[in-house]
Amino acid sequence: MRRRSFLFLSILTVLTAVLLADEFKFPLKSDSVRFAAIGDMGTGEPPQYEVAQLMLKVRQTFPFDFVIMLGDNIYGGSKPADFDKKFAVPYKPLIDAGVKFYASLGNHDNTNERFYKPFEMNGESYYTYKKGNVRFFVLNSNYMDPKQSAWLETQLRDAGKGDWKVCYFHHPLYTSAKFHGPSLDLRQSLEPLFIKYGVDVVFSGHEHVYERVHPQQGIYYFTEGASGELRPGDLARSAITDKGFDADRSFMLIEIAGDDMYFQTISRTGDTVDSGVIHRTTR
Repeated sequence: MRRRSFLFLSILTVLTAVLLADEFKFPLKSDSVRFAAIGDMGTGEPPQYEVAQLMLKVRQTFPFDFVIMLGDNIYGGSKPADFDKKFAVPYKPLIDAGVKFYASLGNHDNTNERFYKPFEMNGESYYTYKKGNVRFFVLNSNYMDPKQSAWLETQLRDAGKGDWKVCYFHHPLYTSAKFHGPSLDLRQSLEPLFIKYGVDVVFSGHEHVYERVHPQQGIYYFTEGASGELRPGDLARSAITDKGFDADRSFMLIEIAGDDMYFQTISRTGDTVDSGVIHRTTR
């Protein structure tokens, strides 16, 4: 068994992670928050459908309630046929089972997607919602203007101190992928707010790989941009990479139970490519 621990003390929280790749399993607690994460999936091509079918299969043993979408939801058009082929059809069994999808916008998305009811955006390009003891902040990283930044600061400040704070959006602040690289301007804008208000975890897409970054300023960053598109061999695996996978499509499963966040990343062939648990101690 391989163990690593990381410790960072901020105003609000201490986070530690213990990786249990060989012994991992979800606790499936009755009051936990369970969800999946997909990004850059909206191709309408066979690999997207295969990932969607695997998501349905694993839901039999890990009954997640909703899915966070990390952008590039619909590639190459925004006609009704595009929404059908690239979302409604591949995920229909999940939707019919009551699973909700909460979208963020990527650079290949049309802003009108915010009016598409199954994306749960209610006409907004950035929004917040709460599930159990988790507050989600969904950002539009295409246009991080002063208005959105002010909104985010207000929402983070007013969020309950006992809740997990999870942000997700398209462009990663930290990544070792070579094609785009990290969004440094966005990092300069967002990271001070994340640190000041005790954000716990950040999910992004954009790079067509999976990567878990070594905690930065006590914050855990995940990139999952390979749920439909893939850029094989693009991950440089730099000093910030704790785990990466760029050989096939993938998706994530997450369970937040009390102060623990369990995660598992699964490839299109059903292999576990990363897993572990983050433990948070509220101060």
